[in-house]
Amino acid sequence: MLFPPLDSPQWHRPLRAFAIGMAAVRLTILSAVLFVTYIGIGALAHDTNFSLAWALLATILVWAGPAQIILISTLASGASPVQSAIAVTVSAVRLFPMVVAVLPMMRTPQTKRRQLVLVAHFTAVTLWVECYRFLPHVPRDRRIAFVHGLGSGLALIGVVATAIGYELAANLTQTFGSAILLLTPLAFLFSTARNSRELADVLALGLGLAFYPLASLLDSGLDILISGVAAGTIAFAVHKWRERP
Repeated sequence: MLFPPLDSPQWHRPLRAFAIGMAAVRLTILSAVLFVTYIGIGALAHDTNFSLAWALLATILVWAGPAQIILISTLASGASPVQSAIAVTVSAVRLFPMVVAVLPMMRTPQTKRRQLVLVAHFTAVTLWVECYRFLPHVPRDRRIAFVHGLGSGLALIGVVATAIGYELAANLTQTFGSAILLLTPLAFLFSTARNSRELADVLALGLGLAFYPLASLLDSGLDILISGVAAGTIAFAVHKWRERP
């Protein structure tokens, strides 16, 4: 980890912490995955006849690959903006626990709510995963500035990749574009496994993977939700049982 020591004078200035956060995007393989993923999203926007400006604005405002794919595909299929907004909102509910988990890592008694608005916007799976790795190396009173930089760096990668994918769309086959989008869940799976330290984390991940084939037999369309809730509940129960005196 190429960060200054916690007591280094480099952390004294918020702007310096922001710059360190932006530079941290080169320390995670998820930056490359994000870049390739948004190339696919840019190509999808091109193939569904959305403008480049619209695609770039969607990347900035939605800032979640799966939600952006839902937005593009629903609008392209003829759904109304309200229907598309509802679909995107439902998909974004999955990010709420991540926001709840990340914000306490950077709040101080002096933190105001408005200082956390941009952090909450940037909190998608990539930032959530890497906050657990990066923030212990950042002084608490500079973590918000650091995450602003990290989120801005990741968003910049997404915007550039969207533009590249949009321009390259004519040269990407449909199979290759689909394969690119599959990189995201695979990368998140491996990153989550790498960051699993406690028994409850490992148990939740392992049981989630084990329960998914069983949940898919229900053919309910909620396979991931069912397997995730079941695995998380069992892992939490085991964690509480181990904490008993």
